[in-house]
Amino acid sequence: MYAIVEIAGQQFKVAKDQKVFVNRLATEEGEKVEFDNVLLVGDGSNITVGAPAIDGALVGAKVVRHLKGDKVIVFKKKRRKGYQVKNGHRQSLSEIVIESIASSGAKKKAAPKKEAAKKETKKAEPKAAAPKAEAKKAAPQKETKAPAKKAAPKKAAKADDLKKIEGIGPKIAETLAAAGIATFADLAKAKPAKISEIIEGVRGNHVPDTWPQQAKLAADGKWDELTELQDKLDGGVEK
Repeated sequence: MYAIVEIAGQQFKVAKDQKVFVNRLATEEGEKVEFDNVLLVGDGSNITVGAPAIDGALVGAKVVRHLKGDKVIVFKKKRRKGYQVKNGHRQSLSEIVIESIASSGAKKKAAPKKEAAKKETKKAEPKAAAPKAEAKKAAPQKETKAPAKKAAPKKAAKADDLKKIEGIGPKIAETLAAAGIATFADLAKAKPAKISEIIEGVRGNHVPDTWPQQAKLAADGKWDELTELQDKLDGGVEK
């Protein structure tokens, strides 16, 4: 017996005792999990197709472990623009083993009912008529000094595209900007240890040792020298 079931947004053809790698599940290792979005069940010559899912069908599995997939390199480059970015990505996965396939008889968990929001309509209350202002005797007006004009706030420096630095992606650039490092000049002054603290919560292993050096060349407009330096780097680290 086999089944085609949707797990974490992906469709898999599974059979009993089969191990499957799926997108990370919010379930602890060793716990059991059930999937009721079964699209097809095959048992010999008998094939049952859902519309779109089979009512009562259920696939039971057990989470073996959580892990990360193989590293995928994402490289972007713009010709004659002095722009190239190289990033790595490892997908978070869960390894599960299929324990049972039921074609019918399983009861789906009832989805929690949402309480209808009660709309209270309030009648527009008539506005009370404003009391007529009593005529006041003209009092001698005091000379008032015009308030001093406030100095116009200084415009913030325009942010640079930090993604031009080898090893910095969109998420890291956003994190650095939120911490006050939005230009090449700011990054050139920052110490690698401080940068590591700022991007500590960003997924991945990032080594910012060469980022200030690259940022200094970018801030000075030395794009040719920056390109030569980046050709010697791999993810921000010298090869």
